[in-house]
Amino acid sequence: QVQLVESGGGLVQAGGSLTLSCAASGRSISYNPMGWYRQVPGKQRELVARITSGGNTNYADSVKGRFTISRDNAKNTLYLHMNTLKPEDTAVYYCRAEFGLVLSWGQGTRVTVSL
Repeated sequence: QVQLVESGGGLVQAGGSLTLSCAASGRSISYNPMGWYRQVPGKQRELVARITSGGNTNYADSVKGRFTISRDNAKNTLYLHMNTLKPEDTAVYYCRAEFGLVLSWGQGTRVTVSL
């Protein structure tokens, strides 16, 4: 079973940047699709970005051109590079690993973007 641990969240001013990391342990994630999701209180968790094992990516319209998802298979780690952050990006960010029908989630890391 894989364990996913997110890090890199914090408080940043609008227009700033953050990079989130998701370190996997217990099994390799090299051959699995991975994604970043976010959730704010009272709303459903939403997809931010997803990357396949082959490196194909897709993004939510709201983050296209500002966020970049990447993976380092040698480090068994997923990243989310976030630029030009906006207050509406404030949320708890979760990484997810897909093992067929089995989904594994991290515990989340909070990102707060202030004006």
